[in-house]
Amino acid sequence: MNKITIEDVDLKGKRVLMRVDFNVPQNEDGTVRDDTRIRAALPSINYALAHGAKLILMSHLGRPKDYLKSGDTAGLARLKMDPVADCLRGLVNAKVTKLDQVVGPEVEAAVAAMQPGEIILLENTRFEKGEEKNDPELAQQLAKLADVYVSDAFGTVHRAHASTEGVTKYVPVSAAGFLVAKEMAYFTRVLSNPDRPLVAILGGKKVGDKILVIENLLNLVDSLLIGGAMMFTFMKAQGLEIGDSLLDKDGIEVASKILALAQEKGVPLLLPEDVVVAKAFDNDAERKVVAAGEMEPGWIGLDIGPKAVARYCDEIRKAKMVVWNGPVGAFELPNFAKGTRAIAEALAAGDAVSIIGGGDSAAAIAQFGLADKMSHVSTGGGASLEMLEGKALPGLVALTDKNAQCGCGCRCS
Repeated sequence: MNKITIEDVDLKGKRVLMRVDFNVPQNEDGTVRDDTRIRAALPSINYALAHGAKLILMSHLGRPKDYLKSGDTAGLARLKMDPVADCLRGLVNAKVTKLDQVVGPEVEAAVAAMQPGEIILLENTRFEKGEEKNDPELAQQLAKLADVYVSDAFGTVHRAHASTEGVTKYVPVSAAGFLVAKEMAYFTRVLSNPDRPLVAILGGKKVGDKILVIENLLNLVDSLLIGGAMMFTFMKAQGLEIGDSLLDKDGIEVASKILALAQEKGVPLLLPEDVVVAKAFDNDAERKVVAAGEMEPGWIGLDIGPKAVARYCDEIRKAKMVVWNGPVGAFELPNFAKGTRAIAEALAAGDAVSIIGGGDSAAAIAQFGLADKMSHVSTGGGASLEMLEGKALPGLVALTDKNAQCGCGCRCS
């Protein structure tokens, strides 16, 4: 993707409307429990401030419509951006003003009064009904605030919302922030010019959720390793016994087709030859290792076994690039985290370019303290999956191409 980045644009004195991902974990009182996502946006924020921009930030927080449906006004109040603004003030050397609206005359007046080097944080974008509907009127109101739009919320670029896609139709130039630019670079490399051997590791619950990813990866990878609960659907498709393990019944036929497709394309699709099973989904439950296909009723599979760990890690050691989306076991339970941990440690110790596809995989890497050993940990689980499917994501397509003669004051032509 040959898109304009924040470094391609002259920001001095410009009103820069930046979409960030401040959808942070919260405490019961609404305060920020984990500021990782806010810190992830700091490179773009600080760059814009250092280059003389008037910076207007916008983000969603939680799912306000759930509280609106239930009439929970206290819950809705917890989704205001005030605690996020408080957190941001402790991370930047700039004046941060939080507004109580997303758009409107008061917002426009506050933006008009800004000085370069200042920040305004708008209220939760999802407080506006038109946000998720990608309402053109809301998009135009947002665009009134901007000379330049910057997308730095990768976790939202797969959604065509007013703040992620609609607004770009009404601003002179739309650029990628550092976070989004990095995500685009890594996933474009996987899809267009991967280092080989390229290995993909997929976990998760349902085969159906990842069928498009798997089908696309079979055109790209040199081997595909399957773990997580979906491995039992593949085993069932092979006629193996899976005990009381989680089964995606609707995915059995899909799994059969994928196994046949892998064979047709000559791509090794590895399934565990042994599994760690337990009497219950409980860290202290009775557990044992059994061969795949020998799981008995009353037992559930919760991790890949030691033989599978050894074989998967051997594949990883031979790889030059590894894409990983989905843990291979119930990593949140220490006794069933060995498979996921072993894969993480193999990636950390190896030389392969390691790309972690967000969501539970990123959580597992963080839990093991190995995030800084990976080449790239994605900030968007859904967005990274859709990129691996080969989809064109609306929030990325909407960014200005570098070869466009936009006449907007950017330095791209």
